[in-house]
Amino acid sequence: MALLKKGAHGGDIYGAARELHRDPAELLDFSASINPLGPSPRVWKAITASRHLLSHYPDPECWNLRQALASFWRIDPEQIVVGNGSTELIDVLPRALGIHRLLVVHPTFSEYAGAMKRAGGQAEAICANRRDQYAVPIDRLCHVMETGWYDGRSIDGVVLCHPNSPTGQACTVEDIARLAKAARRRGLWLLVDEAFADYCPERSVLPHAASWPHVVVLRSMTKFYALPGLRVGYAVATQAVIKRLRQQLPPWSVNIMGQVAALAAVNDAVHARKSLRFMARERERFRKLLATLPGCIAMPTYANYVLVELPRRSYARDVTKQLRRKGLLIRDCSSVPGLNSRSIRLAVRTVQDNDRLIRTLSRLLL
Repeated sequence: MALLKKGAHGGDIYGAARELHRDPAELLDFSASINPLGPSPRVWKAITASRHLLSHYPDPECWNLRQALASFWRIDPEQIVVGNGSTELIDVLPRALGIHRLLVVHPTFSEYAGAMKRAGGQAEAICANRRDQYAVPIDRLCHVMETGWYDGRSIDGVVLCHPNSPTGQACTVEDIARLAKAARRRGLWLLVDEAFADYCPERSVLPHAASWPHVVVLRSMTKFYALPGLRVGYAVATQAVIKRLRQQLPPWSVNIMGQVAALAAVNDAVHARKSLRFMARERERFRKLLATLPGCIAMPTYANYVLVELPRRSYARDVTKQLRRKGLLIRDCSSVPGLNSRSIRLAVRTVQDNDRLIRTLSRLLL
């Protein structure tokens, strides 16, 4: 039985700046996987034009944003709930859905286990295999979900990070449809976290989520839309499930500037296409450069980051500290259950930033 432990997150440039006695603007953050092209230009205009709204409470219904998202996905706005980042929604899911024992596909994001602990439940791991480049073990999951039991005890649901963080692996729509079918037959919950799925839209199951009972799909405005400081995320499910989620959320949890910025971002198709084209090109270039570093293994990825195994006798903890001193922040994944002591995750940033990291890492590994 593999119990999950809470892990650290990337993206804390403030703590790093205090430690290094440097301005946050001087640091290059490869530990948080944010669109390197930044937010849509429309976001800045929308925020400026909405300054007068700061003297009012935010819309508790997130009405305008839900209407835009519903139009984008061609679903009913009542099948969408918006939260203070997708992490707020992850936090309320166990309580809202009555999940007491959740199976988590590992290695993955630590907040699923954290949410279960806060709700008084338990999260247990089923681990992907390194030999398969950490591909999600669909057949094993289907077997577990069809029986409703894991490790001698019943489960209430399964959560998938899709594409998975930190491995970058993604399932096919057909594979997740198999899991959704099993979930419906056994009365289990299937939670699909698509925080990074904007980078592989052909693999997203969100268009199906509104009609799949027992399935909740989570989305984030943080990664692809580059709005981490404003904390906006949303969930899509049947109307009955969304109603249960809303009942667990505090009032006014999504600030007005977050709503305004997210609305502007969703409506900018030009910036979205530009972001996808850039990532498709730069991600593969960056991954190939990483793979040429002596002894390094760069895993295939569908997201905007690359999982790298450092050479033998090189440890993620040490390399992370060395790069940190040089103002380069990376994600040390050595403490993530299912990965090894040489595992790091690197966000895909601009060409110039990526080249700087490659040069610095190359010198460190000599």
